[in-house]
Amino acid sequence: MNAQKPADLLSLFEQGGPLMWVILMASVVGLFFFLERMYTLAPHRVLPRAFVDRIRAMAARGETRGAQLLCEENAASVALMMAAALRTYARGARRSEIKESVEEVGGREVAHLDRHVEIVGTVASVTPLLGLLGTVWGMIQVFQRFVDAYADGAATPDVFAAGIWTALITTAFGLFVAIPTLVLYKYLQGRNDRLIVLMEEDAMGLVDLLEENRRNGIARDGGEDTPSEQERGPADAPAEAGSA
Repeated sequence: MNAQKPADLLSLFEQGGPLMWVILMASVVGLFFFLERMYTLAPHRVLPRAFVDRIRAMAARGETRGAQLLCEENAASVALMMAAALRTYARGARRSEIKESVEEVGGREVAHLDRHVEIVGTVASVTPLLGLLGTVWGMIQVFQRFVDAYADGAATPDVFAAGIWTALITTAFGLFVAIPTLVLYKYLQGRNDRLIVLMEEDAMGLVDLLEENRRNGIARDGGEDTPSEQERGPADAPAEAGSA
């Protein structure tokens, strides 16, 4: 009994028609991109916790130049966002400008995280439709054969019933592929959403830390910070050489 099962499954696959191969190829594509996203967007690649903690510690000590160099050498998404914050801070920009630069880079990184995810969702949406198309096409052929058999006087219920269950194979196979693929797609979406939230929290935490350094007078290179021209008041302006 068990030895007949593989042969039966293969027979069902062959009876489903050419669209069975299309559905099979779609399932392979969906699985490939799911595994690719799982590998590429592993948390230790996108959001290395030890690295983030190290950058925050360096920024707290005022070692922003060294932290910036480390971020620029790291390909993680959160490192790119932090590098943008540190570059903008090094120019003496205000918090609003630093935040804007982080959001700009963050938007690109979010698009990078979502890349190829929609392919998995497309497979989950298309495979049931391919199965339905195969069933409709199969039913058309069934009725054509039944009409021909009826004209020859050989129409029997068995001919009609056998054609119907054969036509339904593609719909069953399409659903068999679509249901788990949809689950995988939703899992990827939820996983990416969590990573994006954590990235934003870490990047904005660095922005707040840099602003706190500015208020406490911690310099961008580790020394004692000097106020920018915008922060200096009229009393801090250099005296004019000579008086009228």
